[in-house]
Amino acid sequence: MRRERLTGTRLAGERGFTLLELLVVVVMVGVMALVGFSLARVARGKADEVACMGNMRQIGVAMQLYANDTGAYPETAHTASLENAWIYQLEDYLGDFDETRVCPADPNAAERLAQKGTSYVLNSYVFVPTTDAFGNAVGEAMNRPALLEDMTQTLLAFCCSDEVPAGPGNDHTHSARWTSWSAVTADIAPDRHMGKRSNYLYADGRVESRTAAEVRKKIESGENIAVPVGYES
Repeated sequence: MRRERLTGTRLAGERGFTLLELLVVVVMVGVMALVGFSLARVARGKADEVACMGNMRQIGVAMQLYANDTGAYPETAHTASLENAWIYQLEDYLGDFDETRVCPADPNAAERLAQKGTSYVLNSYVFVPTTDAFGNAVGEAMNRPALLEDMTQTLLAFCCSDEVPAGPGNDHTHSARWTSWSAVTADIAPDRHMGKRSNYLYADGRVESRTAAEVRKKIESGENIAVPVGYES
């Protein structure tokens, strides 16, 4: 009859949890919390990747509109004034300009916003004229759609490396130096999204997600992904 007397919500005489049972519960709660955190991080990472891809698509459209109006893509700070670096030449062609010019996964996004920079850098093969040993231009930039032999295979823009300073003058790569992986990662972030891949804007407006492993394999095999089809040095 003793077990039929109620004390609170437990029958009198019932034992409580053992230490082992409590430890099992604590471990299970910890595992569930860890799994939930990991899933939330993956979801956030994927959302940032999609947002970045959307930014680059908008930039690609803006570039084509700008080229239709002016006959050429915008100039980089290499040939334009710092305050007129390429992303600002597109400002009137972009909707939410500040949101579009920075990648949400860029750890330096706030600083780039404050210093009038961008998370995206342009391919120097297309946008920067060839120079001689003294830095004098010996050729024109290829930043005109009519000069590109194959727009579907010509890269225009990349997610910039964390090493790239935040100011507007740091808006283009040094792609001719991409003979090593360290030279590539000094300019761009091939692992911008979840430490595995990044987005790439092509001249036809297409944006592709490519893994860092894929890009590294090409670079280390001697293939420079930034070289436009038909480019002659």
